[in-house]
Amino acid sequence: LAELELLLSACPPGATYQDYQAAIVDDNVLLKRTGTTRQRSLRGLRELYALDGPNVLFRALRELWGVDESAHPLLALLSAVARDPLLRATGHVLMEAAPGDVVTPQVLAAAVARAYPDRYRARTLAKIGRNAASSWRQSGHLVGRSTKTRAQADCRPAAVAYALLLGHLCGDRGEALFETFWARLLDAPIHTLHDQAFFASQRGWIDYRHTGMVTEITFRHLMREE
Repeated sequence: LAELELLLSACPPGATYQDYQAAIVDDNVLLKRTGTTRQRSLRGLRELYALDGPNVLFRALRELWGVDESAHPLLALLSAVARDPLLRATGHVLMEAAPGDVVTPQVLAAAVARAYPDRYRARTLAKIGRNAASSWRQSGHLVGRSTKTRAQADCRPAAVAYALLLGHLCGDRGEALFETFWARLLDAPIHTLHDQAFFASQRGWIDYRHTGMVTEITFRHLMREE
């Protein structure tokens, strides 16, 4: 998250992948000590966020990034979960934990082992578990250093707009958008998600209509052609 913050603050919204690459490798905006670590950071950020304007996930992330700094942790998490199947595999067990429950890297590693049986050795799974725990802590779903416990993430309208877009891209429509895995990651009750979706529509990020039992949401702005 800290690296993404530095990178997006250093590059304008219309930057290309080559611009982001130059910022990391040539300008060292991430303040890395060696060329190897710069390349490693570039590779990791590209895997999780694409850093490519034509990619709708990154374009929408970049658009919503500048509207509310408080939404950054969930925006980054949603993009990472959408693009990283290992982190996504830990999401269900994380969301099943009640506030205050201890969530260990071992529990997250076990979730990956169940999703991908016989694919990873124990040492690799342990590293995946530690990295996943760090990601969930940065997003606000976990708190604590050595012992991490379940907490409630800070849900913001920009993150709601992004989660609804992810659901839309997965084929869900209407009220079902508030019941997707992406919506669950927002860590807020459905009535709060509706309230924040309404606010997002007032800001022009999405088109939201809710009358009686009918909900209609479209994404003309976030999915427009560049």
